[in-house]
Amino acid sequence: MISQPKLDRIDLRILAQLQRNGRLTNVELARRVGLSASPCLIRVKRLEKAGYIVSYGAQINLQKISSLLTVFTEVTLSDHRRDDFSRFETYIQKISSVVECHLVSGGYDYLLKFMTKSVDHYQEIVETMLDRNIGIEKYFSYIVIKSPIIKSAVAIESLLDSNET
Repeated sequence: MISQPKLDRIDLRILAQLQRNGRLTNVELARRVGLSASPCLIRVKRLEKAGYIVSYGAQINLQKISSLLTVFTEVTLSDHRRDDFSRFETYIQKISSVVECHLVSGGYDYLLKFMTKSVDHYQEIVETMLDRNIGIEKYFSYIVIKSPIIKSAVAIESLLDSNET
């Protein structure tokens, strides 16, 4: 197992900058975080190796490709044994329209986020899930009308106490 390096202020700045723009050149990244290029690259490689940086990717404006329907779905399982959760998660992982799946506490077991082409498409997916007998007792669907705020970057520095650098 790789030991986790202790993050300092500069590491957090690097992560924050790359989260906003993963295409920054090393020279530009170094300038923005106050380092020279070589030490900056060493830090980035160390953060990648330690698993803090998982991947780099592009954010796509999907609405330009096709109209989409976003649906949040609360799912309650009929039984709560380990195998029940595992069976459900294994099946859900295969549904390409499920873009998020969260095991949550509270009044239901899972919160799913679907992105589909229509209400009919969503309903077809749900009916197939119900037919597969993967342990769903009940579900509630919430169709998104508007998303006034969607943040793709988390304010990393604000997640940590100032004493935890």
